[in-house]
Amino acid sequence: MKTSQLALAAAFAVLAVTTTAQAQQSGGRSRAEVEAEAVAAAHAPNQNVTRGSRGADPFVSSADPEAMSKQAVDTARAPNQNVTRGSRGADPFTSQRDPAQVYQEAMATAAAPDQNVTSGSRVNSKVISTMQNPVVQSAQGK
Repeated sequence: MKTSQLALAAAFAVLAVTTTAQAQQSGGRSRAEVEAEAVAAAHAPNQNVTRGSRGADPFVSSADPEAMSKQAVDTARAPNQNVTRGSRGADPFTSQRDPAQVYQEAMATAAAPDQNVTSGSRVNSKVISTMQNPVVQSAQGK
């Protein structure tokens, strides 16, 4: 049994050596070229330095300088550029609803019977209004 295991290990060793030799030759580079590349890499500056350990990397902008300058000038000339929102009062309000409809709803709410009575305010009883809203009645009559 030991002989078969020894033969199997020898076969794997021969296979590994053959594969390595083929891999080195298939790259198209000679041993001297690979060695020269290794020596150059070994002599490279900062090869064993972690990125950022000697300060920030040099910055190379990818933005157009003229476009950035124009944007900076436009921002500097903008009104209220240094004012936080709401520091000079409320923002201008523009309603999206029909003013006549808003007015009708406000009038109906203001004229509603028992509008200031909560459901439990009359001796713990539930208030159910049977009165008609006069604004709604006049609107239905028109």
